[in-house]
Formats: sequence, C-alpha cells, structure tokens
Amino acid sequence: MHSYTNRLINETSPYLLQHAHNPVNWYPWSEEAFEKAKNENKPVLVSIGYAACHWCHVMERESFENEEVAAYMNEHFVNIKVDREERPDVDHIYMDAVQALTGGGGWPLNVFLTPEKKPFYGGTYFPPSKAFNRPSWMDMLRFIDDAFKNRKQEVEAQSESLTQHLEGNTSFSNNGSNEAFFDAKRADEAFDAIMKTADKEWGGFGRAPKFPQTFIINFLLHYGDVKKNKEALDQALLSLDKMVMGGIYDHLGGGFARYSTDGEWLAPHFEKMLYDNALLVSTLAEAYQLSPKAAYKHAIDETLLFIERELMDKSGGFYSALDADSEGEEGKFYVWDYEEVRKLLGKDAEIFCAYYDITPKGNWEGKNILRTKQNEEAFIQQRNLSEEELKTALTNGRQKLFETRAHRTRPGLDDKIILGWNALMNIAYCKAFAATENEHYRDLAERNMSFLLSAYTAENRLLHHTCKNGKAKHPAFLDDYGLLIAALIELSQITANNNYLDEARQFSETVLSLFSDEQSPLLFYTYYGQKDVVIRKKEVYDGATPSGNSLMAYNLYRLSIFFDKKDWRLKAEQMLRSMGDVIIKYPTSFGQWLSLFFEVISGTIEIALTGKDLKNYLGKLLNVHISHKVVQSSLIPRSEYPLLANKAETSGIRIYVCENYACQKPVSTIGELVGLLRHK
Repeated sequence: MHSYTNRLINETSPYLLQHAHNPVNWYPWSEEAFEKAKNENKPVLVSIGYAACHWCHVMERESFENEEVAAYMNEHFVNIKVDREERPDVDHIYMDAVQALTGGGGWPLNVFLTPEKKPFYGGTYFPPSKAFNRPSWMDMLRFIDDAFKNRKQEVEAQSESLTQHLEGNTSFSNNGSNEAFFDAKRADEAFDAIMKTADKEWGGFGRAPKFPQTFIINFLLHYGDVKKNKEALDQALLSLDKMVMGGIYDHLGGGFARYSTDGEWLAPHFEKMLYDNALLVSTLAEAYQLSPKAAYKHAIDETLLFIERELMDKSGGFYSALDADSEGEEGKFYVWDYEEVRKLLGKDAEIFCAYYDITPKGNWEGKNILRTKQNEEAFIQQRNLSEEELKTALTNGRQKLFETRAHRTRPGLDDKIILGWNALMNIAYCKAFAATENEHYRDLAERNMSFLLSAYTAENRLLHHTCKNGKAKHPAFLDDYGLLIAALIELSQITANNNYLDEARQFSETVLSLFSDEQSPLLFYTYYGQKDVVIRKKEVYDGATPSGNSLMAYNLYRLSIFFDKKDWRLKAEQMLRSMGDVIIKYPTSFGQWLSLFFEVISGTIEIALTGKDLKNYLGKLLNVHISHKVVQSSLIPRSEYPLLANKAETSGIRIYVCENYACQKPVSTIGELVGLLRHK
C-alpha cells in the first residue's frame, strides 16, 4: 500500500475509503491540495462520486486502479476525491460547470480546475479506451495537461468565463412581482403541464429512465383532493400502484431502489437510498389516507421494516445507502434463476413464479426480478384459486427466498448518517404514524429526533451535516436546516409536544441569520462562514430531494401560522414570487415549490385540539386526510401560541377548525370534525 493513501484512510467517508487503496495520490477536498497545485503549477482533478455509485466503481476498476494511468495522474495533476454526499456544495458547483460545458452530467463527475478552484473542463465517466463517442481517460488527461502547459491563457479565460456563468446562476429574475401571481388559474396551468408528461399506462412522468417524482405525485394528490379532480388522483395513484407492483420495489425485503431503467418500473438501478425511501413512504402514507389500499400499507410497513433492519444505527440515526453492486455485478443480490426458485419452493413454485413474473427465460438479462403484473384479486380470479391458497404460497415463498438471499454477498453499506436525509426519514415516520396510528412509528421518530438534536448541534445553534462513529463534521447546508425544521414541525403535530415547534422557530431564525442574501429573498446553500468553495450558490430545483429554498419557504409559511408571524409569511411569498413563472411552466423541476404555491392560493385549515382526553383523539384526527392543514394540540390552552390561545379548558376534548385564527364552534368527535370539513 502506498503511504500517501493514508490521507483517505483517515477519512470517515465510505466512498473515500473505497479509493484509499488506489495507486492514485488522492487528496480529500482540502486547502493542502490547492496549495500543492499552486506551488507545483499543476491543474487539479476533482473526481466526485458516492459509495453506491455503479459507474464510479467501473471507472475505478478500469482507470484509477491502473498503475500506469495512476502514475500519469500523479505526475501531471493534483488529484482530489470528493464524496458528493459529504460535500454536496462542491458537487453542485462543479456539476453546474460540467452541465454548462457538455449539456449533461452524472457520476462519477470528473472536473478540471485551476489552483484557484475555478473549473475549465470536465465530464462524467471516461472509458479506458475510446468508446461511446467518448475519448479515453488517458486521452483526456493528455489533452488537459497539454492545454494547461501550452495554452494557459485559454485555460484561464475559460475558467474565468465559466466561474462568472456559475455566479450568474445564483440570481433569479423576479417574474412573479405582478399582482396576479397568486392566481388559482395558474395551478390549473401547472396541472395541465404535468399531465402532458404523464404516462397514463404505467404511471410516472416522462420516458425511461423513470424516477419516482414524489413531489409531483404529492401535488396531484392535493390538487385532486381540493379540486375534486379525478384525473389528478387517478394519475397519482396509478404511479404509486405501478411502482409498488414493479421491480423498483423489493418484494422480498421491502424498500425501493433509486429509479427504473425502463418505462414499466421493472429493472431498477439497484442502489437503495435513504432519501428515496423516506419520500416514497411519506407519499404512500398520504395516498393511503385518501385511498386505503392494503398494498400501500404493506409497502409502508415493509419499507420501514427494511430501514430499521438494514439502515438504522444503534444511536437511532439512519445510514445513507446500500450499493447497487455486489461481487462486482449490479443487482446480483436481488435477481433469481427460475430453476433456483423452483427447487427452493417446491409445490408453491408454480403459483409464486406466475404471480411474480419468474420465467425460465427471465425478465431481465436472463435473470428474474420479482414484480407483479396484476393485483391479487385479479390473479385469484384468473387462476381459479382461493385467497388462502395464494396467501400461503406467496408468504411461504417470500420467506424462503428472503432467507436464501440473506446468505448471499450483501451490497456495500454507506454508513454515513446525514442530517437532512435523517430528517426526511423522520418526516416519513411521522406521516406513517398519522396514516396507520402505529405508535412504534411515532416513538421511533422521537428517538431519532433526540439523536439529531444532540449529535449535530454545535454552539450558537449551528448544525453539522454528517456524522459517523459519533463524530459530526462539515457545516450543515441549507437543506439540512430546512429538513430538520420541517421534521420538527411534523413531530410537534403528531406528539402534541410544542417544544418541537419552539425548536423549529429558533432554527429558522438561525437560517435567516446565516444564509440570507441582502439582494434577494432566496437563501444561499452555504452559510456565510464557509470559505472553502469558489462561490456561494443558491439551490432552487427540487430534484432527488427538495431544494433548501423551497423547504424554507414552506417552513416559514407554516411557522407564520403557528406563531402569527406575518413577516415570515411575507418572506415565503417573496421567495415564491422570485421564482416567477418557472414553477408553472416547468412543474416537474419545482414540485415542492408548486405544492406551496397551491397551498397559498387554496388556504390552510388550522386545527386546534385542547382537553385532557387529547391522547385518545390525536391519532384518530391525524388519520383524517386534509390536504392543507396545520394541527396544534395541548392539554390546556396556551396563550403563547395563537391557535391555542383563548380556548376554554375542558376535561374532555375540543376540536377547533379555524382559518386565519377565526374558529368555528368546537366539536368533540371525529365524526363531527369530518362533517365540518365537508361543509367547507
């Protein structure tokens, strides 16, 4: 082993540790690396990926483990490895640069910088020899080395131009300043734009590869519910139905893979990310309240069981991901041979294989991915089976295959515990409790929150981004704060513990202090004290996870109701206006923003509960689906909270339905509450 690999061995990132044995002289992201580049007048290669990234593993095997390639890299470059999940700020900056240069992006992300951290060229995966209309990695290295040595002025001009472009991307025109911005018709326009991309046969939106796009499904659930629009509800539920039936869902162990490579949700990219599963559980929980299908509850329960079994740390935190690969092959852990299944299941094999689309030919590259093509009721009728026969065959079969699979080589685990992703999962547990009244979910959410508040909080309410082996590191980013605040708000609603709301308010004040821009209502991604990046970006796109800005706009809007802070509501509306028409024209890229926009124009129902019998009523009330609501509870009236002030003390229960703090006559049963809501 090369002595210089100790730089990565001392890191806690599983991704960096994967590269610690490479003959490449990797540095972590550090001033030491850039000082070396300045002193030796060398370009910097920043190679960005993550532990569960399939093509990152491929490029490592093909190039970074090659002694000849590594020797050239070490001689001509200063080489930096970055875990995009530890340093999303670095990834965002240089992903934007590569997308501006090439029109595309992805991981591994390989970008070349000047010693001043300014990008001048880059790309994603490069093969070991010219292929796929891409130059080889060695050809790219020689080209960059020659340009840096012999065309330095061109390199510097390109880096300056690209950096200016990136700085310009942090500004957004205020297209929404007109008075008609909050017009109900605009939500209809956004709905029409969404439906133009909707796959009405297989669910989802757009063509393969297909991502879950839970933000858009959430919007359709709310839009369909509020506007009584059947088309919206049907498309939302169809999308969830097809995902739950498809190969993107793990029918043996629970949990969802990252995305589907085909239009039918059959063949996933097999990595399992914490945030995808959190978002899908939250969406399934809302769908289950609107349409109580057993398949939704089963997917919620099995996915959370998977999370607790495979991604939960003893501290109460949740790990980041499971790899797509095992034994060097993508999906090997999850796929099956027909004969293997037939021998394992014996008499149950015929029914099991027919139900889960397991065939001698295979449904994916000669192997079989478990998926269902029809629901249980239709299958029973088609096969002339009893419900008990099918249940027995499927239950026994899943158990035997699950036990057999447990002896296979497992995919790698990324055991970083990321603050924002944990908060997303905390929200999922809160919503799962509201949908199912399973108290275990509420208890686990409280335990997880206790861990987050103790492990990640530093002085002056500053937060850290990630934690491993009890060590927190890296300043938290805007989305970490935004997601933690959102989780605290959700937790306050399911527990009647208003201390969580107080925490949410205080962290929001911290965000406004640390991340604000005097020139814009939008917030920076990094806090003002972080100096090791070339620019401070503003993230606004709702991608795999919601953007920090859309999260904070939503948080400020909801907290403005809980605390009657009109300036926070105004701030939220200004943030929405600053996004302008893009929310309406390109809703699939701004789904979280769109949901907030729709709630602002539709109004939020305020529900207050007081009384000594609170514990017996709160879960039942939360189980009633109300698209746009805030819920606040207390055993006794609380003057410091507007929704709980001036309410009469009672030994039973009183449920108040309010808008703008104007409350209807209180009721004392869930049935009466439902009656009030129907007449709204």
